[in-house]
Amino acid sequence: MKTEDAKVLRDKLALWFVANGRTLPWRSKPDPYAVLVSEFMLQQTQVVSVIPFFKRWMERFPDLKTLADAPESEVLLLWQGLGYYSRARNLQRAAQMVLSRFEGRIPNNPIDLRALPGVGAYTAGAIACFGYDRPAPAVDANIARVLARLSNQQAQVDTAEGARLLWELAEVLLPEGSGGRQHTSALMELGALVCLPKNPKCLLCPIQRECRATEPETLPRKSPRRSTVALEENAAWITSGKDVLLEQQMGRRSRGLWKFPTFFNKASPLPLFETVYPFTHHKVTLRVYEASAPEVLPTNQRWFALSSVLDEVALPAGHRRALVALIGADAGTLSQEIKPTEDGI
Repeated sequence: MKTEDAKVLRDKLALWFVANGRTLPWRSKPDPYAVLVSEFMLQQTQVVSVIPFFKRWMERFPDLKTLADAPESEVLLLWQGLGYYSRARNLQRAAQMVLSRFEGRIPNNPIDLRALPGVGAYTAGAIACFGYDRPAPAVDANIARVLARLSNQQAQVDTAEGARLLWELAEVLLPEGSGGRQHTSALMELGALVCLPKNPKCLLCPIQRECRATEPETLPRKSPRRSTVALEENAAWITSGKDVLLEQQMGRRSRGLWKFPTFFNKASPLPLFETVYPFTHHKVTLRVYEASAPEVLPTNQRWFALSSVLDEVALPAGHRRALVALIGADAGTLSQEIKPTEDGI
């Protein structure tokens, strides 16, 4: 694309964005820390779902130091419902690294930002762009869709070649000097509001004349998705008086989360509770059975008061749903859980 054509496109996008861009809490005050938090939360999660979590997070952890010094258990509890808990751990580790390595100032260039845990090419570009108004390329799912259709790209966007073409076009379209915040926000907003995955609103698109797509709904092209794998999980409901027994997970993905202990008695009656929940490309059927307490508790198990457990620990979505049902809590608690996007939970 020629320089003058890129400028025409940017100008059209800017006018459209000023008139149509949504007011989002991390946009109204584009502080680098707020941008960092929002970008971690927005990974694999829709904007409308993130907003209430972002507001609660910023009230409890208003700055890097507060987050860096907080117990991990509290960080996970506040993240509960967003899924992909490794994002929360990486966000806290990133805050700690900024304080120790970058003198408490979030870097303003993508190269340094890539050194932070959990920060990839897109997140680095987004923080530089939205937090510091730098002309840094940032290609998320919305922007990838806009760029693929704009250029009528036939290469699959989730391959090395397809991604390279998108990032090159994103670079070409950038303004010089400053202005990256508005430009990239406009591209992203166009993908969210107009250039939709299905039934795109092409007649409302401000850059319709520049778009080369002949069959926009077929773009972007992607590799075939992995098939869903069905899994079964049997868990034990163990109570003693007004307490319930939970087990802390130790694996890399779920470290720090609590769940019901594993139930091993397969010759049991009907479960007390059953639910199905997604986990990456898996569909897990969770069944909870009544069981007796072990004679000796493993080191990763402990009792929690039924009256306060929901406010004390973070649990995977399926286990939290079961716990809410089994203790008879207000069903409104479930509204904090996030339904899966097309990329995950």
